Amino acid sequence: MANRKSKAIGLSDAKPGAAVSTRVGGGRLYESVGVVAVESGDAAGSVFRLVRVASTARVSQVLLYNDALTGAAANIGVHEVEGVDGGAVVGETLFASAKSLATANSGLDLATAPSAAEKPLWEALGLAEDPCRNYDIAVTLTAAASTAGSVALKVRYVDGN
Repeated sequence: MANRKSKAIGLSDAKPGAAVSTRVGGGRLYESVGVVAVESGDAAGSVFRLVRVASTARVSQVLLYNDALTGAAANIGVHEVEGVDGGAVVGETLFASAKSLATANSGLDLATAPSAAEKPLWEALGLAEDPCRNYDIAVTLTAAASTAGSVALKVRYVDGN
Protein backbone atom coordinates (compact mmCIF):
# COMPACT_ATOMS: atom_id res chain seq x y z
CA MET A 1 0.00 0.00 0.00
CA ALA A 2 1.43 3.36 -1.04
CA ASN A 3 1.20 6.66 0.83
CA ARG A 4 2.70 9.50 -1.21
CA LYS A 5 2.43 13.26 -0.93
CA SER A 6 2.50 16.08 -3.44
CA LYS A 7 5.35 18.55 -3.27
CA ALA A 8 3.15 21.13 -1.48
CA ILE A 9 1.90 18.66 1.17
CA GLY A 10 5.38 17.24 1.71
CA LEU A 11 6.88 20.70 2.26
CA SER A 12 4.08 21.69 4.60
CA ASP A 13 4.49 18.49 6.65
CA ALA A 14 8.30 18.73 6.79
CA LYS A 15 8.34 22.35 7.92
CA PRO A 16 5.08 23.20 9.69
CA GLY A 17 4.11 26.73 8.82
CA ALA A 18 6.41 26.75 5.78
CA ALA A 19 5.22 28.91 2.94
CA VAL A 20 4.05 26.83 0.02
CA SER A 21 4.30 28.56 -3.35
CA THR A 22 1.00 30.14 -4.30
CA ARG A 23 1.53 28.65 -7.75
CA VAL A 24 0.68 25.21 -6.31
CA GLY A 25 -1.36 26.00 -3.20
CA GLY A 26 -3.90 28.76 -2.73
CA GLY A 27 -2.90 30.86 -5.73
CA ARG A 28 -5.18 33.17 -7.66
CA LEU A 29 -6.46 31.74 -10.94
CA TYR A 30 -6.29 33.99 -14.01
CA GLU A 31 -7.74 33.47 -17.46
CA SER A 32 -6.74 34.89 -20.83
CA VAL A 33 -8.57 34.37 -24.10
CA GLY A 34 -7.44 34.99 -27.66
CA VAL A 35 -9.22 34.51 -31.00
CA VAL A 36 -7.76 34.68 -34.53
CA ALA A 37 -9.21 34.30 -37.99
CA VAL A 38 -7.79 31.50 -40.12
CA GLU A 39 -8.15 32.03 -43.86
CA SER A 40 -8.57 29.40 -46.50
CA GLY A 41 -5.10 28.74 -47.86
CA ASP A 42 -3.18 29.59 -44.68
CA ALA A 43 -0.17 27.32 -45.09
CA ALA A 44 1.63 24.93 -42.79
CA GLY A 45 4.03 26.98 -40.69
CA SER A 46 1.54 29.83 -40.18
CA VAL A 47 1.73 31.02 -36.56
CA PHE A 48 -1.24 32.44 -34.67
CA ARG A 49 -0.27 34.01 -31.32
CA LEU A 50 -3.28 34.00 -29.01
CA VAL A 51 -2.36 34.44 -25.33
CA ARG A 52 0.59 35.94 -23.46
CA VAL A 53 1.68 34.67 -20.03
CA ALA A 54 4.67 35.25 -17.77
CA SER A 55 7.45 32.68 -17.49
CA THR A 56 6.58 32.40 -13.78
CA ALA A 57 2.99 31.33 -14.45
CA ARG A 58 1.91 27.75 -13.82
CA VAL A 59 -0.44 26.90 -16.68
CA SER A 60 -3.41 24.97 -15.29
CA GLN A 61 -5.47 24.51 -18.42
CA VAL A 62 -5.43 25.24 -22.15
CA LEU A 63 -8.81 24.97 -23.86
CA LEU A 64 -9.07 24.86 -27.66
CA TYR A 65 -12.04 26.22 -29.56
CA ASN A 66 -12.18 26.18 -33.34
CA ASP A 67 -14.50 26.08 -36.31
CA ALA A 68 -14.13 23.05 -38.56
CA LEU A 69 -11.05 23.95 -40.64
CA THR A 70 -10.90 21.35 -43.39
CA GLY A 71 -7.43 19.88 -43.80
CA ALA A 72 -5.88 21.87 -40.95
CA ALA A 73 -3.80 20.53 -38.07
CA ALA A 74 -1.67 22.41 -35.59
CA ASN A 75 0.90 22.32 -32.83
CA ILE A 76 -0.01 24.32 -29.75
CA GLY A 77 2.93 25.59 -27.80
CA VAL A 78 5.13 28.43 -26.64
CA HIS A 79 7.02 31.14 -28.54
CA GLU A 80 9.10 34.11 -27.47
CA VAL A 81 7.38 37.47 -27.84
CA GLU A 82 7.92 38.85 -31.33
CA GLY A 83 9.63 42.25 -31.41
CA VAL A 84 10.81 41.88 -27.81
CA ASP A 85 12.66 38.57 -27.50
CA GLY A 86 12.87 37.61 -31.17
CA GLY A 87 9.74 35.48 -31.51
CA ALA A 88 11.56 32.12 -31.64
CA VAL A 89 9.87 28.83 -30.87
CA VAL A 90 10.59 27.67 -27.32
CA GLY A 91 8.25 24.70 -26.92
CA GLU A 92 6.15 24.28 -30.07
CA THR A 93 4.36 21.11 -28.93
CA LEU A 94 4.13 21.75 -25.19
CA PHE A 95 0.31 21.53 -25.25
CA ALA A 96 -0.47 19.60 -28.46
CA SER A 97 1.29 18.07 -31.46
CA ALA A 98 -0.33 17.96 -34.93
CA LYS A 99 -3.81 18.31 -33.41
CA SER A 100 -6.49 18.06 -36.11
CA LEU A 101 -8.59 21.19 -36.56
CA ALA A 102 -10.71 19.56 -39.29
CA THR A 103 -13.62 19.12 -36.88
CA ALA A 104 -14.92 21.84 -34.59
CA ASN A 105 -13.72 21.85 -30.99
CA SER A 106 -15.65 23.53 -28.20
CA GLY A 107 -13.32 23.73 -25.24
CA LEU A 108 -11.10 20.72 -25.87
CA ASP A 109 -8.81 20.42 -22.83
CA LEU A 110 -5.17 20.18 -23.92
CA ALA A 111 -3.78 18.59 -20.78
CA THR A 112 -0.20 19.16 -19.73
CA ALA A 113 1.98 16.23 -18.73
CA PRO A 114 1.58 15.22 -15.07
CA SER A 115 5.32 15.81 -14.58
CA ALA A 116 4.76 19.51 -15.43
CA ALA A 117 1.58 20.02 -13.40
CA GLU A 118 3.29 21.82 -10.49
CA LYS A 119 5.93 23.63 -12.53
CA PRO A 120 6.01 27.24 -13.66
CA LEU A 121 6.10 27.67 -17.43
CA TRP A 122 9.86 28.14 -17.62
CA GLU A 123 10.45 24.79 -15.88
CA ALA A 124 7.80 23.03 -18.00
CA LEU A 125 9.77 24.26 -21.02
CA GLY A 126 12.93 22.61 -19.60
CA LEU A 127 14.83 25.87 -19.08
CA ALA A 128 17.63 25.91 -16.49
CA GLU A 129 16.48 29.18 -14.91
CA ASP A 130 13.64 31.67 -15.09
CA PRO A 131 14.31 34.09 -17.96
CA CYS A 132 11.90 36.61 -16.35
CA ARG A 133 9.96 37.31 -19.55
CA ASN A 134 6.58 36.82 -21.13
CA TYR A 135 5.80 34.10 -23.65
CA ASP A 136 3.11 33.72 -26.30
CA ILE A 137 0.99 30.60 -26.43
CA ALA A 138 0.51 29.99 -30.13
CA VAL A 139 -1.15 27.73 -32.67
CA THR A 140 1.22 26.74 -35.51
CA LEU A 141 -0.34 25.04 -38.52
CA THR A 142 1.26 21.72 -39.43
CA ALA A 143 -1.20 21.21 -42.30
CA ALA A 144 -2.80 23.94 -44.40
CA ALA A 145 -6.37 25.12 -43.92
CA SER A 146 -8.60 24.75 -46.98
CA THR A 147 -11.56 26.51 -45.34
CA ALA A 148 -11.79 29.72 -43.30
CA GLY A 149 -12.86 29.98 -39.67
CA SER A 150 -11.68 30.94 -36.22
CA VAL A 151 -9.37 29.45 -33.62
CA ALA A 152 -9.45 30.45 -29.96
CA LEU A 153 -7.52 29.48 -26.87
CA LYS A 154 -8.66 29.99 -23.30
CA VAL A 155 -5.68 29.68 -20.97
CA ARG A 156 -6.03 29.40 -17.20
CA TYR A 157 -2.95 29.96 -15.11
CA VAL A 158 -1.73 30.80 -11.63
CA ASP A 159 1.04 33.29 -11.07
CA GLY A 160 2.74 33.79 -7.77
CA ASN A 161 5.86 33.13 -5.77
